[in-house]
Amino acid sequence: MADDGSGIPVTERDRVFRVGYSTSGEGTGFGLNIVKQVAEAHGWSIRAATSADGGARFEITGVEFVDD
Repeated sequence: MADDGSGIPVTERDRVFRVGYSTSGEGTGFGLNIVKQVAEAHGWSIRAATSADGGARFEITGVEFVDD
């Protein structure tokens, strides 16, 4: 997933997954922590990066695809 917004500063990329982290006064700070927990429960990893347009990009690795 990626967007073309302002992105996430390198110094904040690990912090965005912590419980309570939000850049909004009305945010709960649960969203990305929940995403990380789901990814880890499946044996995957997630990291924040920069998209081609300079926005936020979230990369999930370790996903195995199976043919039906």
